[in-house]
Amino acid sequence: MVLVTVGTQKQQFNRIFELVEKSKKLKKEKIVAQVGYTKYSNKKMDIFDFIPLDEMEKDILEADLIISHGGVGTIFSAIKKGKRVIAVPRLEKYGEHINDHQIEICEELEKEGYILYYKDGVDNLDDLIEKIMKIELKQYNSDNNYLDILRKEI
Repeated sequence: MVLVTVGTQKQQFNRIFELVEKSKKLKKEKIVAQVGYTKYSNKKMDIFDFIPLDEMEKDILEADLIISHGGVGTIFSAIKKGKRVIAVPRLEKYGEHINDHQIEICEELEKEGYILYYKDGVDNLDDLIEKIMKIELKQYNSDNNYLDILRKEI
């Protein structure tokens, strides 16, 4: 199962769902999508505006892959459970967020080996999916206070 989640920002984020919809690698996968305030429909995905926290935790555990916005809450919930995450940062230029801080978060987490992230205009989602399923990602250890270090960096 693939979990696609965009958090709770009020800005639209159709781009992430359009990327998933176009993916050839995900054609046969069950996809659960938390769309938040984004107005998106698709017959292939099980779409929910918001998922209660306990159900989201269950979906994260069940997922083989998580495609997420670049929010630290969502990403850390997943990597703490040893999940493979491809982050798609919300971008200011598309009106998806008020600034591009999610790029900084994703760059740092990818540099440290925890996730891969989709670079707009550069990456192909299918290539990232293929890559993330083959590589060994760094396991998050909550004792290392990485989240505090990341906050200081950004």
